[in-house]
Amino acid sequence: MIARQNGTTPGGDNGGTNFGSIFNPFGNNKPVPPKPTPPADVSGYEPPAEVPTAKLTRISSVPVAGFGVFSKERLIDVPVTPAAAPAADSTTTASAATKTSTTKDGTTVKTVAKPTPPATEFAPALRYVDRGTGNIYETFADKIAERKFSTTVIPQVYEAYFGNNGNSVVMRYLKTDGATIETFVANLPKELLGGDTTGDTEIKGSFLPDGVKDISLSPDHSSIFYLFDSGDNMTGTTLNFGTNKKTQIFTSPFSEWLSFWPNNKSVTLSTKPASGIPGYMYAIDPTNSKSLPSQILGGINGLTTLGSPDGKMVLYGDDGLSLYIYRKDTKASSPIGLRTMPEKCTWGQRSDVLYCAVPKSIEDNKYPDAWYQGEVSFSDQIWKVDIASGNTTMIADPAAISGGEDTDGIKLAMDDGENYLFFVNKKDSVLWELNLKQN
Repeated sequence: MIARQNGTTPGGDNGGTNFGSIFNPFGNNKPVPPKPTPPADVSGYEPPAEVPTAKLTRISSVPVAGFGVFSKERLIDVPVTPAAAPAADSTTTASAATKTSTTKDGTTVKTVAKPTPPATEFAPALRYVDRGTGNIYETFADKIAERKFSTTVIPQVYEAYFGNNGNSVVMRYLKTDGATIETFVANLPKELLGGDTTGDTEIKGSFLPDGVKDISLSPDHSSIFYLFDSGDNMTGTTLNFGTNKKTQIFTSPFSEWLSFWPNNKSVTLSTKPASGIPGYMYAIDPTNSKSLPSQILGGINGLTTLGSPDGKMVLYGDDGLSLYIYRKDTKASSPIGLRTMPEKCTWGQRSDVLYCAVPKSIEDNKYPDAWYQGEVSFSDQIWKVDIASGNTTMIADPAAISGGEDTDGIKLAMDDGENYLFFVNKKDSVLWELNLKQN
């Protein structure tokens, strides 16, 4: 078990900006994008007999609270070949560290042989947190071999994030009172290249203030942005994993926010969505604590959002679960033709492609409320969206793939090379991997 330490009140170099008197998420000056033509719904598309046969692999043996994808160095397996026998007239002998040779005049010379360093490579790897115990597991993406990394017990972790190239972890869980959210942050010990993972690593760290409402990772995974209740206001603060520096960059009297950190110049804040209720999206500059938020979208019922890595676009959905791309330069929206939610999607690093978990069918209900509350569960296919052409392609049906299962996909993410798509099945919180190299 981990010991509770005193929480640290975020400070940083300044006190942030309090703009409660001028900031109103339900104000009259709201930029509403031109209403696009409703998209043709292809979410229930039934493919021909040739269903895409992408390789789908179960990664975790346990339900996970969250996972992180990073690049990890490993030794390259080199085939062992028998050493060649020395020539009959050879006057040279060798050992692991020295080499002895005889010159023509009979002089014996000894030299120290420099060992050849082992060949290594970098490969995509994952770490994830067991929901039940808080234990951390790890594996490579191309060679699934689940290994326990830590045995520190944190019961009933419901949310976890990994940053700092997999070397930092954030775990969120309820305290024993069953009501207070506790957020634990730790930097993980580094592993020895080629060394065995013992699985008994102890995780040590510190705590953020009680009641953190929301967390998002920076695009380089070096920092987090978190929102917490600080009396009459909701306060937003950044925390750098490496320096432990905290900087307050946001304050609002309105408390119901969902954050996302799509690029270095922008943290987006969207009002929590509800069917029939207009939603709003704002952006703040994480590098300038004195900057005011700028409104991007507003007046859209059930608004859910996902900003692009290049900062030029926003994927957003409404309470009909229709998806649109909003382009900031033209202030125009265009439909994608899929019905799902942005949080069931992920952008490619170049903002040129989207991958989404798309329900095969959607029953009439109040969305996204019914899905959030667990009243509705979807059976998804995995779709690819080409942003430039607008083409949508179904690339996998998890329920139809051998070894797969009925999936309600969440927490979608890719490795740096975009060779693998990872997701968690909301039905049982198991982590899966889809090999994109076959598509």
